[in-house]
Amino acid sequence: MRRRLKLLLLSLAAAAGLMSVALAVEQAHAPAPAAPAQVAAAAPAATPPVPLLWKVSDRDNAVYLLGSFHLLRESDYPLSGDIDQAFAASDKVVFEVPPEQMLDPSIAQRFLAAAGYADGRTLSQVLPAAMREKFNRILAQRGSSIAQFDGYEPWFVNLSLMLGISQQMGFRPDKGLDQTLIQQALASGKATGGLESLDTQLNVLDSTPMAEQVTSLKEFLDKPTEMPGMLEDLHGAWRAGDIARLDKLAREEMRDKTPQTYRIVNVQRNDAWVPQIQQMLDGQKKGETLVVVGALHLLGEDGVIEKLRAKGYTVERVCSVCAADEATKAVVETK
Repeated sequence: MRRRLKLLLLSLAAAAGLMSVALAVEQAHAPAPAAPAQVAAAAPAATPPVPLLWKVSDRDNAVYLLGSFHLLRESDYPLSGDIDQAFAASDKVVFEVPPEQMLDPSIAQRFLAAAGYADGRTLSQVLPAAMREKFNRILAQRGSSIAQFDGYEPWFVNLSLMLGISQQMGFRPDKGLDQTLIQQALASGKATGGLESLDTQLNVLDSTPMAEQVTSLKEFLDKPTEMPGMLEDLHGAWRAGDIARLDKLAREEMRDKTPQTYRIVNVQRNDAWVPQIQQMLDGQKKGETLVVVGALHLLGEDGVIEKLRAKGYTVERVCSVCAADEATKAVVETK
């Protein structure tokens, strides 16, 4: 069960470049169950997170690829100096969705439209009876009912539940790494861009198989108290810059348990992004670019990193802390 809940978290987070918008919609339209009272925000961190940052180069140009976590705490800042340097060196910062589309006043309405049922069904009709009753009992504890969710598909309900609990733990979508860098880029006057449109990302959220959406919601409703631990595991792996651990907790789980969702959320989007990154690299000198995407998209054989490496580009991880740790380890081993 713990492994499947990790999958739920990553399948949602991977497709949630719209986290801050989803949060606003969730607060206004669909109150989520409260997190367990014993869960509290983490104490301030002593050091910045270890960055999931790579530099991809050809003869003339370089692109920095940065793996984001879409919900972070105040204590996850300041960022690593490696990220600050990559940001300063870049003439343009590219995100999953262009910042101007994220700031469009119509985004909340478009999000809700994507979350609805095109065929006229309701959530009550989609969920099995026992599951529907369990969900109603949970909502009743908050003075609500399934009627507030009835117009929305399970993926939206899952996202709402995750966001509600995440906030209780001190995580905030507006503190996510991508959201923070969007504000920095706009404030500094840097050129910005996106790898896909807002509508494309909404379609990704809306096109995952209904059966897998229902299964994910059931797994959460069966053991909702395990969600905080799962989120802490994923955040801890991201914060430590632990590629192997994050890959195991996230990508491998999604690939093995929900292959259709994995293909839609991860593989297809990576395949669409790689040619765009190649355009940033190929040709005459264009200046350096920082590309910020969910960390899942950089992991494993289906990730953007390995796809670019396979095409012959030079790819190196940018991690001063990692290099220092390796140097220390080498000294110890020689003694």
